Amino acid sequence: MTCFLCKGSMEQGTTTYFADLGTTIIIIKNVPSHKCTQCGNVAYDLSVGERLEQIINSVKNPLAEISVVHYAA
Repeated sequence: MTCFLCKGSMEQGTTTYFADLGTTIIIIKNVPSHKCTQCGNVAYDLSVGERLEQIINSVKNPLAEISVVHYAA
């Protein structure tokens, strides 16, 4: 896989994903990702993006300012 920005090489690994929903910040740890070895750009597979959306929708809580969760496939 090549980077969309610089055409560098992408390596598989994990990262931490941040979602700022205005009144709530959601932090998801250990998210499978592809990271460019040249510029540091991070990309996610479609299935990971869908799972991130599911996690965010299940964790949304207007009473919590910050939520930290672990990614689970």
